[in-house]
Amino acid sequence: MFDKLVGNHRVKAVLRRMLAQNRVPGALIFAGDDGVGKRQFALEFARAVLCLSPQNGEACDGCGSCNRIGDFPAFPPQEDKYKDEYKKVFWSKHADVGTVVAYKNNILVDAIRNLELEANYSPYEGKARFFIVDPADKLNNSSDAAGNALLKTLEEPPATSHLILLTSRPNSLLQTIRSRCQIIRFAPLTPDEIEFYLSESGKVSPNDVKLLARIARGSLGRALALNLEHYKGQREMMLNVLDALASSRDRARLLKIAEELNEAKFKDEYECRLEVLQTLIHDVWTLRLGGSDLINEDLQTKLTKFAETTDSRRAQLWLAEIEILREQFMVNVNRKIATDALFMRMANA
Repeated sequence: MFDKLVGNHRVKAVLRRMLAQNRVPGALIFAGDDGVGKRQFALEFARAVLCLSPQNGEACDGCGSCNRIGDFPAFPPQEDKYKDEYKKVFWSKHADVGTVVAYKNNILVDAIRNLELEANYSPYEGKARFFIVDPADKLNNSSDAAGNALLKTLEEPPATSHLILLTSRPNSLLQTIRSRCQIIRFAPLTPDEIEFYLSESGKVSPNDVKLLARIARGSLGRALALNLEHYKGQREMMLNVLDALASSRDRARLLKIAEELNEAKFKDEYECRLEVLQTLIHDVWTLRLGGSDLINEDLQTKLTKFAETTDSRRAQLWLAEIEILREQFMVNVNRKIATDALFMRMANA
């Protein structure tokens, strides 16, 4: 049942309307940020269509069909010796629900050709077949071959087969693919929705729920995957940057932090730490403008002190400078030199 899924009530209404009218499109694009539940919605939609004992047009979640949909085997490791396994559809325990997934950042053209073949078969046990392509934006990473192969299925879709493409970057799909699919857009979840889920699930300490819900940036998947202690360690370094900027404009201290930030052990965390710095500055900006809705609410006392010495114009300029640097990372730049320059510009703002 859709009620068990978190958020996106508009999407639920759209899918329920399709089911009630018995008008399930041959191809759908579920577009939205990673971790907002697109895959869970796709599987629940398939359950509703294939359920043996539907309740008010939705899945009963108790019959044999419902229980097997979404029960996929573990995907093989992303190693060369397993590449051939990614050249085909992975099937759930339900013979009419399969998925194609990426291998090393690409969906292989052979996998899409296998999907095309399978889509032309009649359902084995239900009244339709469902194929989930996840993430669909990996279709065109190396060439347009996989995307063009998918077009063959979209141009002549079998009446009993349905494709659901999941993506966080719908504009990266071929326009010819987008034009043949109905796009359903997913919104980020609200902090309250994430907080409620985390509280009810019991998977997170009650003391951490509020902070996790706010730093997840609308993604339940991100909230569940976050290591909060690691985040707090990242935040402590960025608090030192903010302190050097807001309290003393200590350039020597800023350059020392820039050197630490670019150490090899933090190589894979560099952009994450910049994001953390942005959230801290945004909180200071919010406090300076008289607001109270903070991401790092547990640091309100400390952030209030920074806000007392930082006017809103400076905070706004700091955020703009970080965004400029992040855009530069799309090309090859020396991170150490770029970080030094960033911190000096921020100190001079």
